[in-house]
Amino acid sequence: MTIDNQIQVVLIDDDPHLRQALCQTLDLAGLKVLPLGEATGLTARLTRDWPGVVVSDIRMPGMDGLELLTELHSLDPELPVLLITGHGDVPLAVQAMRAGAYDFLEKPFASDALLDSVRRALSLRRLVLDNRSLRLALSDRQQLSTRLVGQSAPMLRLREQIGALAATRADVLILGETGAGKEVVARALHDLSNRRTGPFVAINAGALAESVVESELFGHEPGAFTGAQKRRIGKFEFANGGTLFLDEIESMSLDVQVKLLRLLQERVVERLGGNQQIPLDIRIIAATKEDLRQSADQGRFRADLYYRLNVAPLRIPPLRERGEDALMLFQHFADEASSRHGLPLHELQPGQRAMLLRHNWPGNVRELQNVAERFALGLELALDNAPDGPAPGVPMSTGGLSEQVEHFEKALIAAELGRPHSSVRSLAEALGVPRKTLHDKLRKHGLNFADSGNAHADDD
Repeated sequence: MTIDNQIQVVLIDDDPHLRQALCQTLDLAGLKVLPLGEATGLTARLTRDWPGVVVSDIRMPGMDGLELLTELHSLDPELPVLLITGHGDVPLAVQAMRAGAYDFLEKPFASDALLDSVRRALSLRRLVLDNRSLRLALSDRQQLSTRLVGQSAPMLRLREQIGALAATRADVLILGETGAGKEVVARALHDLSNRRTGPFVAINAGALAESVVESELFGHEPGAFTGAQKRRIGKFEFANGGTLFLDEIESMSLDVQVKLLRLLQERVVERLGGNQQIPLDIRIIAATKEDLRQSADQGRFRADLYYRLNVAPLRIPPLRERGEDALMLFQHFADEASSRHGLPLHELQPGQRAMLLRHNWPGNVRELQNVAERFALGLELALDNAPDGPAPGVPMSTGGLSEQVEHFEKALIAAELGRPHSSVRSLAEALGVPRKTLHDKLRKHGLNFADSGNAHADDD
């Protein structure tokens, strides 16, 4: 069993009298202590981000303090380990300090000496974990920018929401049109969460035949129905400890919705034909392209399940609402495809850029990715049902040309921001404008060089 994060000190000593005395000292100081008589098996009970410290005697039967230090530091080299030594063990303690022990106390020692060392070690541990958390947050932000490309306001807002929700235990409902990237968002939520080492199981409810959906999701026991010869572990049980992504949830029958509601409320699953309730530690991410509230009003979706799922909704903006992101995304996918096929990268011509900005993208990002793939292969840049007229959001009123130019300029800068640049100067040279002019245009269009994935680049 994993040691609770509320435990601040693990105290190990094979002498029960000394262990009790030291435990009492730490308890009276307000510290939560777990006393142990041996070190064997401790490492398996700790996580890398456990926020406490270990105090251990050196001389013990079985695993001694030095062996424990080595094993703990294989889990986390920054975990503070304090060693207790007898007079004759001082050379060993010096060896342990060189091996990375935080401190050692020579018997007999004063209670204040133990408390002072433990408190300093706990302060260091908090600092280490805080710094680790900050580095992870920065890495997560960069990872999100790479996965969810775009600098439009809707995409910036979506990335902020994903970052805020990922670390929580909340189930999530993703709303988005076909091709908008619902599974990409679901995977980002999983990979940025504490469940990242657990399984990510994706299942499309709309692709399952009605006759097998319950068995696929909940599993079954032998003899549960005709043809059920062996036990089957369902998707929910298989995803235990991780995340289950359930796409097209609107296609589930009302009977299956009842079972899903129970699972969400009680966090247990019962296989078809079985009586055992299996506890689940699982996060559910559901996705739909429909208005579930409207479906509930029409009796096609359970209202109680809708309200249970709608606690943490995430809306993915369709590509037509992200006009300035279209060129950036297109270039991103074209670069990937060119590299994958070993082909030279083609440059978009002004007319082609205008065509991409003008298109309504009914198939969203999936459609754009296919168009970029064809372009990388040297095929004609052809768009299905491409409309005439300006790019979405650009009016045709008096002064419309000026506004179209502004829109086009912003899109060109945003697309270039999607490429790696070592500095603002490099970006300015790529766009063919002076650095001061570029700063003015970035400010005017609400774009930010640091948000482009080049946050550590020097502003030369």
